[in-house]
Amino acid sequence: MMKVVIVVILALATTLVFSFSLHDMTCLFVNGKFCKDLVTVTANDFFFSRLNIPGNTAANKLGSSVSLVNVNKFPGLNTLGISLARIDFAPYGLNPPHTHPHSSELLVVIEGTLLVGFVTSNPNKLFTKVLNKGDVFVFPIGLIHFQFNIGETNALAFSGLSSQNPGLITLANVVFGSNPPINPDVLIKAFQLDKSVVDYLQKQI
Repeated sequence: MMKVVIVVILALATTLVFSFSLHDMTCLFVNGKFCKDLVTVTANDFFFSRLNIPGNTAANKLGSSVSLVNVNKFPGLNTLGISLARIDFAPYGLNPPHTHPHSSELLVVIEGTLLVGFVTSNPNKLFTKVLNKGDVFVFPIGLIHFQFNIGETNALAFSGLSSQNPGLITLANVVFGSNPPINPDVLIKAFQLDKSVVDYLQKQI
């Protein structure tokens, strides 16, 4: 009798887990996204293409391009807590210091050589490494990190992120490019810079 009960409980638990995994998409609102009615879900909701196409690294002064595949582009990611990014680098291209407030990031280098790193606070300690093809590096959630192509050829990396919508805060943009701008006196004191430097940075960004 006990064996029968255990088998029934295990069967119910398996059914519930499978049921929840299928029906998560029918929820009303999760992580800022409405879920689709299970009746209208198709295989295309779990499919994305075009990550074979290189990003345009000439479109900005940094020489990098990030192609993010998150829940906004890939409905099947909703409630799964994952997303993906392709990062292209021109020679000496930079993915500048930034942070993902909702996600850790696992980066794998496909081509080229990247200098990568992240910084902790209290103490402000830099963890950095030079990565070559096939190398993997992890950036813990919320920490400021960067990737820099130190080679003379293009570089390519893919990142797995532990959120369907990892978020992005690029330090230079938010500090020197806010709208309206942060009072220059705040930035002068915070960064110990001359006003002319702050003015220059705000105009650039």
